[in-house]
Amino acid sequence: MAENQLSQINHIVVLMLENRSFDHMLGLLCAASGNVSPSGQPFEGLTGNESNPGIDRTLVPAFTIAPSDANAYFMPGADPGEGYSATNSQLFGSTTPPVPPVAINNGFVTDFSYTLGWESKEGWSILAGTTANDIMGIFPPTMLPVLSGLARRFAVCDHWFGPVPTETLPNRAFVNAGTSQGHMDDKTTKYTCPTIFGLLSQNNVTWSVFGYDAPPLTRLGFPDTTTADDDHFGEFADFQTAAANGTLPSYTFLEPSWDASGNSQHPNYNVALGEQLIHDVYYALRNGPAWNQTLLIVTYDEHGGCYDHVPPPSGALAPDNSVGEYGFDFTRFGPRVPTVLVSPLIPAGTVFRVPASATPLDHTSILKTIETRWNLPALTARDATAVGVGDVLTLAQPRSDDPLLGITVPVASGVSPDEDRPSHLQQVHAELVSQLPVPDEQGGTHHVMPPLKTNSDYKAYIRSRTAAWRVSRRKSSSPQRA
Repeated sequence: MAENQLSQINHIVVLMLENRSFDHMLGLLCAASGNVSPSGQPFEGLTGNESNPGIDRTLVPAFTIAPSDANAYFMPGADPGEGYSATNSQLFGSTTPPVPPVAINNGFVTDFSYTLGWESKEGWSILAGTTANDIMGIFPPTMLPVLSGLARRFAVCDHWFGPVPTETLPNRAFVNAGTSQGHMDDKTTKYTCPTIFGLLSQNNVTWSVFGYDAPPLTRLGFPDTTTADDDHFGEFADFQTAAANGTLPSYTFLEPSWDASGNSQHPNYNVALGEQLIHDVYYALRNGPAWNQTLLIVTYDEHGGCYDHVPPPSGALAPDNSVGEYGFDFTRFGPRVPTVLVSPLIPAGTVFRVPASATPLDHTSILKTIETRWNLPALTARDATAVGVGDVLTLAQPRSDDPLLGITVPVASGVSPDEDRPSHLQQVHAELVSQLPVPDEQGGTHHVMPPLKTNSDYKAYIRSRTAAWRVSRRKSSSPQRA
């Protein structure tokens, strides 16, 4: 086996996007070559025989999305169910998992039908013509040339799973802290545990978190990030400047824009905008002076209810002694998510897996990689037993080729009619910034969030309230004159 070159990496950069499954985005990556990678490795993609029972029990096959399809880059046309009960329904055909919980991944169409029903009644965004069968739509590589190009020409992880079978915030807690402290839905927006960022600070290792076009939401979810110095945080333009100047920290965590007109790729937002974001992140790093010492990890927080044919494994380790909500014991993973590893130290065409006997790759593999590189202790039992990705770095001499050279970033035809509707994570972000202690004219910190209706309202409020809080922090920390 070639020697692990993780010690040559001085910058680990993570871009975590939103709510897409592996099959939905990369299941057809190697279909033209019989699910064999460019380097000859087996790849667990779609074979063309996959299907799910429809609402009338007729089998609905997985199908290839075409660029000419209505709302092609907005598929599957609505937000699928993504919570614990919905994920159970998709994996087991029932909201209650069987004993033992052996998934058969046969409930995606029926669960999407149920979800479309209640979303329609509650006025959620559903694009015209959307049906339950659309959940079986799969993007071909030609429609995702950036993500697919990086996956083919660097490394793709075809057995990378969400840490927990539920929605966004618990899964993001695992990538930041190795635990969700027992929480299994987005009702909990703040955690009390330490994070990888606090651990890095304690060991004098540099780090930053960048939002896209707003202050980063991640900052407000944990005590050690909320109280951290302001210079750890910025927006995407700040990331681009640091990459160009060679001043990126050891660890960088990137957020997309959370709004419905943004680039997070959350269903039913514009997937093409996410392609542009991945492209911009890659070239910011590749064109910077530290490219040869950089590892970029592009991943997704959870599957978001999108179809995947591989049953998530058991064998996960509970991260701590927290009592799981809904009776969940944290011993099984969530569905597969797309994960691509990018570095000039990675051979082209790599499919990166761990041995069948090893703990499967999940978001805590990112924590393990960071901890291994900078000799840090684990945060929880989960990342202590996780497998890092350092073994993907096997080239002693960095590659100089550019796999995206000549690729055109796709542009969607049409726009979502609901682009000025605030997103769920914008609402979470606004609620968190409303709780920040900003002294008023009388010196008190009582604050009521004003009425906010549109995407633009939320953006403006989040930005202004965060700015006011940062000013008040600087004033309170400044020495007072006698």
